[in-house]
Amino acid sequence: MPGKDYYAILGVSRSAAEKEIKHAYRRLARKYHPDVNPGDKAAEAKFKEINEAYEVLSDTEKRKKYDRYGDQWQYAEQFAKAGQGAYRDFGTGGTHTTFDFGDLGDFGDVFGNIFQGFGSGTGTARRSAKARSIEYPVEVTLEEAYHGTKRVLQLQADEPCPSCAGSGKAGRTRCATCGGSGRILKPRRLEVKIPAGVNDGSKVRIAGQGSQSYDGSKGDLYLVVKVLPHRVFERKNDDLHVEVPISLVTAMLGGEVEVPTLKGRVALKVPPETQNGKVFRLASQGMQHLNDSSRGDLFAKVKVMLPTKLTQQERQLFEQLRAYRPN
Repeated sequence: MPGKDYYAILGVSRSAAEKEIKHAYRRLARKYHPDVNPGDKAAEAKFKEINEAYEVLSDTEKRKKYDRYGDQWQYAEQFAKAGQGAYRDFGTGGTHTTFDFGDLGDFGDVFGNIFQGFGSGTGTARRSAKARSIEYPVEVTLEEAYHGTKRVLQLQADEPCPSCAGSGKAGRTRCATCGGSGRILKPRRLEVKIPAGVNDGSKVRIAGQGSQSYDGSKGDLYLVVKVLPHRVFERKNDDLHVEVPISLVTAMLGGEVEVPTLKGRVALKVPPETQNGKVFRLASQGMQHLNDSSRGDLFAKVKVMLPTKLTQQERQLFEQLRAYRPN
């Protein structure tokens, strides 16, 4: 059963600091506030969702519970009492839980209905679990997306409990290893490669690194890539855009300027009488196409910088120019 991803709602990473969470909330709250969007039901719903996410993530204790139990964090004490096992499945955007409902009485029936079909508290239901593919969010810089990079991941994937073989029972009692869930969280370290050319939303498949089923088969791990904004370049698909300042003299008389790229600077010949805002295309200087050796282009937009602090002689030259070109 999928749950709400409060981190995604606020647009922050799972490791975001309190200050970053507060900044993201204020920015989104201003954008979707009902006073700014009168009569917009979608904005009103988004505003409520943002407040709900911030209420949890801004509170240290609530956030800890949410990180473990997802949007069912309010029932953390009941989950703990039941000896539940939890795992986070980014593939569905939420946290799933499996646990033994036998110790909760009527309350257990309620949660049994919530998680029906995913772990009803019986060995048979648990053994029907299939291998699942999971998703893991990864942030990369534009430079890393350009060249390709590696990451070392610290994962926790749920696997059948080796002590009870997934039954959740040790004889007639609850298994002490898994707390009766039939599953355990096993930490592991994994080094993965992120290919050149990835973009926001790209999914990199790592075969056989997902969740393990009871028959030993494994799902896949998918790295969901987020490319961070760059201070110089703007990316549009596989093309890059950059602004290049040039002097007024170069714009009028022509010349050569340096244009930054993600692999160094290249020379650009500027023709005489180049107008402010003119865009030059530098072929194959953009991002590599994913799974392809070809590249996008780099578009350099000229920004003419007007001189300041003129000397007396420079001022006289401009006065002469004005005399020649009064209009």
